[in-house]
This record gives sequence, C-alpha cells and structure tokens, in this order.
Amino acid sequence: MKSHVVRTACTLDCPDACTLDVTVTDGVITDIDAAKEGDINPFTSGFICRKVQMSTKRIYSLERIATPLIRTGTKGDGEFRAASWDEALGLIASRIKEGIATRGVNSIAPYLYNSSSGIVEGNGSTLELFARLGAPEIEHTVCAFTYGRAWQQVFPGLSSANPQSIPKAKLLIIWGANSTASNSHLPPLVNECKANGGTVIVIDPRLTGIADRADLHVPLLPGTDSVFAMAIAAELERRGKLSSEFIRDHVSGSEEFLAVCREWSLNDAADECGIDVSVFNECVDLISDSSPAMLRIGWGVERNVNGGSSLLAIFSMWAVTGHFGIEGSGILGSTSRVSSARIDALLPEIQDARSVVNMNYVGRWLNSDDAPSVLLIQGANPAVTANDQQLMLAGLVNEAVFTVVHDQVMTDTARYADVVLPATTQFEVDDFAGSYGSFSLQRVNKVIDPVGESRSNDWLGRELAARLEVQITTPRAVDIEVTQNNVILNPQNSVQFRDVFPEGKKALLFSPDSELPLPSPMTGRGSTGLFLRLLTSATAKTVNSMFAEYDPPTAAVSVHPIDATERGLTDGDTVVVSNSLGAVTLPVSVDARMRVGVCEIPKGLWMRHVANGMVSNALISDGVNDLGGGACFNEALVLIEKAAPNE
Repeated sequence: MKSHVVRTACTLDCPDACTLDVTVTDGVITDIDAAKEGDINPFTSGFICRKVQMSTKRIYSLERIATPLIRTGTKGDGEFRAASWDEALGLIASRIKEGIATRGVNSIAPYLYNSSSGIVEGNGSTLELFARLGAPEIEHTVCAFTYGRAWQQVFPGLSSANPQSIPKAKLLIIWGANSTASNSHLPPLVNECKANGGTVIVIDPRLTGIADRADLHVPLLPGTDSVFAMAIAAELERRGKLSSEFIRDHVSGSEEFLAVCREWSLNDAADECGIDVSVFNECVDLISDSSPAMLRIGWGVERNVNGGSSLLAIFSMWAVTGHFGIEGSGILGSTSRVSSARIDALLPEIQDARSVVNMNYVGRWLNSDDAPSVLLIQGANPAVTANDQQLMLAGLVNEAVFTVVHDQVMTDTARYADVVLPATTQFEVDDFAGSYGSFSLQRVNKVIDPVGESRSNDWLGRELAARLEVQITTPRAVDIEVTQNNVILNPQNSVQFRDVFPEGKKALLFSPDSELPLPSPMTGRGSTGLFLRLLTSATAKTVNSMFAEYDPPTAAVSVHPIDATERGLTDGDTVVVSNSLGAVTLPVSVDARMRVGVCEIPKGLWMRHVANGMVSNALISDGVNDLGGGACFNEALVLIEKAAPNE
C-alpha cells in the first residue's frame, strides 16, 4: 500500500475554514485530520470537528450519486435510470432553450446556494452562466442577508474585528451565537479571555454550550434583542456613560437613535424581554465599566420579524459606547469580505439587469400560475431546509417544472428531480477557501479523483454554457496563480476605528433612505398562552442538512420542565407539534436548558428521520423580517400535544 498526505482547507459552511491534512492510501482517503504545523490557518490549528473527520462516510457512501440519473417514476418516489453525462446535459440544455423560447428567460430558476463550496465552486461559472443568460437572481435571503444589510447600513465598508484579539478583551459579549455547535475554534479563545480576567456574557434563549462558559447568561425571549439593546443604550445615556468623544468623531445619527431608545425604561424592557431588571443593570454596569470590550454577533439574531431592528439596535448601541480603537475591542462579525476579496476580484461582474427573487418565496413561485419552466438546484436541499416545507414540497411535485438537482448524495430534494447530477465533494476539486470567522484565505488542493462520475460545479457550468452558446470568463481555480503557499492571506491584526474605518470614518445610526431607517421592533412578545415559540437551531452534527444521511441530529422537540408539566408531558412521550401550517410528530425531550415559553427542534433533519416526514420547517411560514426580507426561522408559534396512540 502506498500512502501520502495532502494539505488542503475545509470549505464547509462554518466560520472556521480549517487547514486539513488528508491521508490517501492507494487513491482512497483513509484519514482526515487537522494540520498541526507549518503553513496553516493559526485560528484552527490542532483539531477539527467530527463532521469533517467523518467525511469519508459521505464520500464513499452507498447513497453517493455515482452517475447522472433521469426520472422514470413519480416525482418524489426516487425512481431513476442511469444516463450518460452527454444525454443528461443535452436534455437539460434543450429544456432551458425551450423554456426561454416559449416563456422567456424569467422562467428559468437557478437555485444556487453552494454555501459549503469554495470560492470558485460557489461563485464561479454556474452563477456566471445564468447571469449571462439573464435568468432571475434568487437572493440568499435565508441566512446572513439581513446581517449584511444592517452591517453595511451602520458600518459601510468596515472590516470585522479580529477574533484572535478576543483574549485581550475585559468584556466579551456573545450575542445569538452558539460557538460550541458551529464555530468550534472560538471557545478556546473565550477560555483565554476568561483566564486573562475577562468577563463573558452570552445572550441566547437557551443555556447553550457556550453559555455554560459564561459569567452571565441572558435568556432573552426570541425577537426582543432590539429592545434589550435600545434599553441599554438609553440607560447608559441616563448615567452619562456614553462615549461623547467617539460619538463626536465617529458617529452620525446618534440623536435620532437615542431618541427611539429613550422610550424604553429598564423596567418596561425587562417585561418585554422576559428577564429580571437586575440582569439589565448588571449588563449596563459591565458595558460601562469594562475596557476593552468586544461583541461577537451571531446570525440567530436576524431570524425573526425583528431581525433587522435587532441588528441595527445592537450595532448602534455598541457605537455609542465607543468600544473600538484598541486591541480586544470592536464587533466580531463576518470576515468573508476581506478573506475572499483577492479571489472574488478575479470573478466577472455582470451588470445586466435581472429580475430578483427572494429565496424565501421560491415555494410560492413553484406553486404559482407563473411557475418556472426549469428549476436547477445546486448545493441546497430545500425539501427540508426551505421555510413552509409543505409549500416547497407541493412545488417540487409540479410536473410543469423541469427540475435538475446537482448534489453529492440522494437528498430529499434530489428524489423530486427530473434529472439528478452527481457532484464532487470538497476533497475532489481544486479551489480557494475564504472564511467568515477569520482572515485566512487558503488554497484547496484536490485530494482524490472524483468518485464515480461526479463533476464539479465549475465543470457543470462550463459544459452547460457550451451547449447554450454562452461564453464563460470565470478563471479555473487551477489557473489562478497567487502564491505557492497554502495559506495565502494571514490573519490581520488591524483594529476597528484605529487601522480600519467605515466609509467617511463614521458609523451611521440613522439612514433616512433605508427601508428601516432606525430600529422599529414589533413588541408584545411575552405570554402566548399554550403556544410556544419555536427555535430551529444548529447542532454539531450537520452543516445545514449535510451529513444527516448518516449522523442526524436527535429528532426531538425540547421543552422546559415547566412547559412540559403544564401540558401533561413526560420525557420521551410522542407528541404532535403543530400550528396552522402543519404538524410534526416526534418525541419530546424535557430539558431545563430551555427557557420557559420556548421550544426547539434541531435543524438538519431529513424526512426519513421524522415519523410523518415533516421537519421543523413545516411549521415555519415564508414570511420575512424587517430588513432585506430575511428568513424568520425562529418566529413560529406552536402547540405541543401528546400524540394519539396510533400517531
């Protein structure tokens, strides 16, 4: 046997972007581990998550799609025959041409998510193909879209703080992020912060793994983050603790922002947020008296109707405190704009006007009289990840929509396709890996040859383009020469408002031309009677729905013991979780880590894991939030009742 090790980088939808050493024996991957020395991303050295370590279970799975497939049975039954790439591509190209000729280019729907792909695979030739055709752009509003809008509104062009300066913070607030589940290299930095005398606050409805490490856990009611931030800002002003110097030099619109904050007393805000007023006072004391102070903002904040208001309020509150300008201060958000910029600059920008579709509304589109003639899904599993699951499934069985799915394994979505195309994994391509949790840009080196007849996103885009007579200008990853090093861009040590600034060197707290000029939250989110507010949170087992085919999250709904007792439920009971949209049947888990009034079903489950085939998204409407039309995955109200004996 002959073995060798290939140095590469992880492209999964995770902030960390680990450097990997992959052992290959006789052409087969036999070990995947963290790269521990040499040219590596220092943020992630030493260990990797179980998802990546176990990746061979997907790479060599019997569920791996080995060849192009063409549907022979009813949509959703998963009955296909094998086909050649030439036949499959010819059929797809002919249907796209037919759709454009008969109904126009707006009848072509490219559902391209690819969040776990590298930069070129995720943003290259397939995107360029449909942009040059003029097909609608389906915006990625399901995650981080509202965050991006809010960040650019308040801090236009500003880079994130550096996560590696966390140990220098005397106060660290982690807001709406469970780093132990989806950012596993941040907790060691949190531990360093605490060891250096720093205080850690975690704001989350649940007592999460990262909240266990906190000095103070703040279990806000979901959707009240904006009120919490506004009340803190108002109280800091009352105490004379705002940074007048920073506001003078680097803030615009503070008076307009503080005017809406003054409407909230601590007592009123405590009632709205469902926490004791003493928690407010403790947070105000720590924020006013600690320096340097850093805020780690998570994406959980945006996933409700007040998502935009919450982010604007949090960013603006931090601006008026002036916690910037020194090591260990600032706001740690997404680093992707900086880490990926060098490769993004090489990709074509196509300025042609295109219609825009909110990704949350694709289910509506598929069920409308104007449903697309062709739907091409790449790097996504909307049958279980899209909101309003019933609506999405009804759209996927629409015989008038010719559906193509390009994926690695036979997902729930792929079973509804007319044509299924086998896709490569991150170990079967050359590419580049940016990061949204550190400032590293790394080279992705192909570790093994593609399994079966799987082909990359880039290959598919170019092959379809040739059949549709579209010129592709996206460079191939192997042709991009930037450096011979694996780590191309090392983490920055720049400090916000000292070394890097937003446009005009000012934070903009009031934007009169925005759809949401100031935080304006919907209130009254307290008692809902027997209804509980549903959270659909990430776990350490999956990336969105990836890997659930062999390592799914626990299929259960978690409730606080008080809520369980009120409903006559005991741990392990089979229950029906329902609202006007649908119902999900699964066991109940009585868990004191939940807060009263809130329940949780983990995201990432497939239809096979739940008794009635419905996952948590069957209970979540496709309604959107108040900035950018972001998804409201944490907005649903549900009833939980013990299932009848035959359910």
